[in-house]
Amino acid sequence: MVTDVPSPWNSANIVTMVRILMVPFFAWALLVDGGDSVTWRLVATGIFVVAASSDRLDGYLARRYELVTDLGKLLDPIADKLLVGTALVLLAWPLGELPWWVPVVILARELGVTLMRFAVLKYAVMPASRGGKLKTVLQIVAITAFLLPLAHLPGWFAVVAWVVLAAAVVVTVVTGVEYFYQGWRIRSEAVRAAQVRAASALPNDSDDGIDRGGHGGPART
Repeated sequence: MVTDVPSPWNSANIVTMVRILMVPFFAWALLVDGGDSVTWRLVATGIFVVAASSDRLDGYLARRYELVTDLGKLLDPIADKLLVGTALVLLAWPLGELPWWVPVVILARELGVTLMRFAVLKYAVMPASRGGKLKTVLQIVAITAFLLPLAHLPGWFAVVAWVVLAAAVVVTVVTGVEYFYQGWRIRSEAVRAAQVRAASALPNDSDDGIDRGGHGGPART
């Protein structure tokens, strides 16, 4: 039975591509008037929320209608990291509303985990953990809070934004360490299993028909 391969130009991938195309519009809206325009900050926040929320939509479409493709597997993480990375970088530079180390820590973790996933892909697939999903939610909530015009909101809102951001950074680092440990363990177990298979494939001494135990005649001197 031949299974039809879904076209790369399916609805799930189109949603993902739209998410990617939304990033430059988001960046432009955020930087209008140096980020001081309340109206455009709200527009940028809206674009970010829609783009971030649509991640669930393309995933649902791909699973529900069997539209999983190699292109989709490539584009989906690119869309996620491009959106989050752009928001973090712009909030730090040039807007200066986040410490520079926040995007550095978060993006370094994301890049490192992505490279780790590719490195161990030939051994096993590293599934997303509950901590990883919590990390994503905290990052989205924290970024959304900082995208809002905090100067025009009650003071407690900024406090909440910083608390959520701190939690996002902590969970990002902790889950990053967990992923690296998991990747190291997967690779180590795969290497050990390969060594065992290689050793078991070697011929035994008795298999060649030669008695190497010293019997059958006097030893040579």
